[in-house]
Amino acid sequence: MSEPGSDHPRALEDYEAPASDEFAVSGRSAAGTVAAGIFTSRIVGFVRERAFAHFFGVGVHADVLQVAFRLPNLLQNLLGEGTISAAFIPIYSRMLAEGREEDAGRFAGAIFGLLVVAALVLSAFGFVFAEPIVAIFTPGFLQDAARVAAGTLPINRFEVAVQAVRIIFPMTGFLVLSAWCLGVLNSHRRFFLPYFAPVIWNMAIISALFVVGWVALDPDVSVWTLENVDLEARRRLLFAAFFGALLGGLLQFLVQLPLVLRVLKGFRVSISMRVEGVKAALRAFGPVVAGRGVYQLSGYLDTVLASFLAAGAVSSLRYALMLYILPVSLFGLSVAASELPELSRFSSEKIQAFMARLQRSMGQMLFMTVPTLIGYLVFGYLVVGAIFQTGEFGLSDQWLVYLVLAGYSLGLLATTMSRLLQNAFYALNNTKTPAKIAVLRVVVSSAAAIPLMLLLDQFSVSGVVNTWGAPLGLSVEPPEDRLLYLGSAGLALGTTLGAWVELWRLLRALRSMVPVVTLPWDRIRRMIATAAFACVPALVVWLVLPGWHVAAKAVLVLLMYVFVYFGASYLQNAPELEAWIGRFTRRGRNG
Repeated sequence: MSEPGSDHPRALEDYEAPASDEFAVSGRSAAGTVAAGIFTSRIVGFVRERAFAHFFGVGVHADVLQVAFRLPNLLQNLLGEGTISAAFIPIYSRMLAEGREEDAGRFAGAIFGLLVVAALVLSAFGFVFAEPIVAIFTPGFLQDAARVAAGTLPINRFEVAVQAVRIIFPMTGFLVLSAWCLGVLNSHRRFFLPYFAPVIWNMAIISALFVVGWVALDPDVSVWTLENVDLEARRRLLFAAFFGALLGGLLQFLVQLPLVLRVLKGFRVSISMRVEGVKAALRAFGPVVAGRGVYQLSGYLDTVLASFLAAGAVSSLRYALMLYILPVSLFGLSVAASELPELSRFSSEKIQAFMARLQRSMGQMLFMTVPTLIGYLVFGYLVVGAIFQTGEFGLSDQWLVYLVLAGYSLGLLATTMSRLLQNAFYALNNTKTPAKIAVLRVVVSSAAAIPLMLLLDQFSVSGVVNTWGAPLGLSVEPPEDRLLYLGSAGLALGTTLGAWVELWRLLRALRSMVPVVTLPWDRIRRMIATAAFACVPALVVWLVLPGWHVAAKAVLVLLMYVFVYFGASYLQNAPELEAWIGRFTRRGRNG
């Protein structure tokens, strides 16, 4: 059996590549393999988020959960997958292409050693300075002590978040080393395992939650209904998730290590700057870290701003982002991750051929992203309910997360297309331009988000739904212990505006280097029209269904939507459909 991404003849069966298309075969099979790994990981990730929703809903405990995972992830995101892709993979892949496997192994060992040192230092820093870190990134939580004393808040989120961050920070060191494994394996065209490995991290968290739930809750409290759960029990459940994440991070790294050691030649751990390629990687590393630091700053600014809003704003962002990131990772990352190692093996004279491939890859990515965008806007309420409506997660929570998701979704196309354009810059050995443009994105996002969040935070979810949904028979009773507001939807809209500005600037900058680059607007319009057409029968199904559970409704409605979209695309002979399921469509046509 051939390895994922290999040039085995089976990969040629259903695609006849032109002579100039040097990336089509390996890129096509690799993208599918990456997508399969990501899809599996994301599905289990949704199970994890459903467990969070079940035990904590949208409220103060979920706010702590969001902050505890968000803050230490700064280390992972700065030193992790995106940085490895831009600084490590191009150099390592070129060494492999030149047949210098021993040099590549020594280079990989030196980068590994430097990452270990960086992860240890920064993890220790986070552990020691957890309190000021939480104060800086969630200043609104500093008011919690007074709120608890006044009886308006059940727990001091600041105090609990500090303790949680000290547990989670060491986890990120393991995840950074896991990203190094991903870089090595991707360069050897081993795509599935590194994108599947997060399944283990997710399963560790889920297992810890339910084990502690069964053990720590009072015998008269059901882990499935969670009625009458006291604050101390919820605290134990929170920390079960944190310790589960720490163990899961270690396991995610260890599961990849045997295959990494098998493919590496001449590997020896060091922290020497004299190893060939290290200085070049660090020169690329700096701008990429700066660029990713800007992105992280944008995310942390959202957390800072949300901490001043009503309780539940921070956690609503988490649930909505989980759904928003899925198509970015599944369709954008799968293409981008599989193309970068291949491009890095070729000289600058062949960039034009790659740009043609980039256009086709963008069309394939958009073919799945466009219907996701339309689906989130039209059926997002059902999607959120099907995944998260359980236990403590009620109708008000569902509406808030849906509205935040809709705000994010308006920038979905811009975000996914930007991922591909950024990789084009990295392949051209230009890491500074995307970093500079990322700064502009943050400025625009924040400038738009602040007034929007302040405006929308004046309106409660129940008030808006009951007012505007009355003609449709919609109504929401606010939870007895809390009232949710729409400020977090304003933050999502600000992020969307920044995403479109970033895409515009990336495209202009890339055209100055490769003038032939354009965006496939005609394809986008065709896909939007097809997705809108597919919404009609799906909406009819939604309206005629009886009072079933939201999950059952979501399955039937979304199946109808997907079936009509793919069917209409098939009748239009959409070339992008061939890229995703070409084997099945070709057999059907030949039959």
